Amino acid sequence: MEILRFLHLPELVRGIISALLSFIILFVPNSTYTTVEDTSKHMLTGDEIFSYNGEKWTVGFAREVLTPDDITEETYYIAGYNTNNPAKSVLDDMYAKAVYLDDNSGRGGVVICAIDCMGISRKDINDIRKIVIESGKIPNLKSINICATHTHSAIDTQGLWGKNFLSDGKNEEFMNELKERTANSIISAYINRKDGNLYFGTAESEGLLTDTREPIDYDETVTSIRFDPADGSNDTYIVNFTCHAEMLGSKTTFVSADFPAYMDKEINERTGGANVVFLNGAVGGLITGAEIDTFLRADTEFTIEHTKQFGKNVANLVLSINNEVALAPAINVKTEAIEIKCDNTALLLVRFLEVLNNDVAKDKDRNISIISEVSYMELGNNQIGIYMIPGELSPELESGNFMSAEESANGTEADYKPLSEMARCEHNFVLGLCNDELGYIIPENDFFLHEWLPYFNNAVDLSGRKHYEETNSLGPQAAGAILEAMDELISSTKR
Repeated sequence: MEILRFLHLPELVRGIISALLSFIILFVPNSTYTTVEDTSKHMLTGDEIFSYNGEKWTVGFAREVLTPDDITEETYYIAGYNTNNPAKSVLDDMYAKAVYLDDNSGRGGVVICAIDCMGISRKDINDIRKIVIESGKIPNLKSINICATHTHSAIDTQGLWGKNFLSDGKNEEFMNELKERTANSIISAYINRKDGNLYFGTAESEGLLTDTREPIDYDETVTSIRFDPADGSNDTYIVNFTCHAEMLGSKTTFVSADFPAYMDKEINERTGGANVVFLNGAVGGLITGAEIDTFLRADTEFTIEHTKQFGKNVANLVLSINNEVALAPAINVKTEAIEIKCDNTALLLVRFLEVLNNDVAKDKDRNISIISEVSYMELGNNQIGIYMIPGELSPELESGNFMSAEESANGTEADYKPLSEMARCEHNFVLGLCNDELGYIIPENDFFLHEWLPYFNNAVDLSGRKHYEETNSLGPQAAGAILEAMDELISSTKR
């Protein structure tokens, strides 16, 4: 290896990759690129001034099945592990689940929607928003937020898991139907709204999770936001829990929502019909089930039972919560579009081949950026703060528990203001993969690339640590761009 470095071969290979990408960029038509303004026509920006003068809670819930009827006749690729993995059957359905919330202050309602999928681009989310807004069926709507549950057993909604790396794994008809049905769930949630009370509570999981990348730092808290309708009908639970939904393992050929489906089932059965929405958290790093070595590559007969039990365990935590507090009727939210420089040559290649469809912009120096967004929401009177992040955030970017210069791959300190220092509410959490999927968001001091094939091969640092996550990231600037945008967004809100 040293002689190869002496001959400057790593630099030569990197130079060839860079030159090929520059050549591709040169011939990509200008119509491929867009602007923040053009991509934000249906991005509702929320509240300029945060107010806490709501009258009462009005909440609605609805869901739509997304699983296509012809799953065994047509080819639908499973997203999450390997390319060319067609779905063979359905273990449980993919859903879009929407909740409409309004504090009756006259400032408008907010939608939170979860889609059972690996991830979904902001471009597709804006298509859903467009359908909802142009329907005219929800007056005075101030925010629509759509998240991926991050199940690794759903139909490909990003394109990365097709027949091979360079082919689009999305089914156009399925994607169009997904958008229509998701929009329908949002509209129906508004129609189904009822008055009632909103409560939140927490429980701490023990032994369910692990962090597979140093620093070992993850949120073990399960947060439940429960709506109790005044008419005595079924409750609605919004559950935030941080875990990769990959319990079915890498051999899966089933369509499934993974463990959140069985969390839902358990809560539903034990409460006599409650509605359940699962929202993931800061899963970058990589946060997953504690027994990953036993289920990741195990046979599906084992993993199915493991998935069901894991979902039941999370449900038990939700139903064990005994510290619920009533939320004052106040909902505030603000959203801002952002541009994040993309250095990942592999992702840019598949974007220009129209496998991915994320919105891209180009500056005068031919630097390519991904256009995305961040949102911040508060529920109650300084009670809950929610950071809505467009990807898989490394937990230390929330907590501030960064690796030291001595521990990090690059030998430098992390220079960030973490989300925890932006907090101004009693309880705060991350809502991950929200309104976009930008991959892993990693602190720059531990962002380490392969010497020869950056972003194409996994790097191993001098401590022997594998840096897989970097291959599925925009680049080292993403973490700083997102945190700075969130800090500016929160600071800009007036009370």
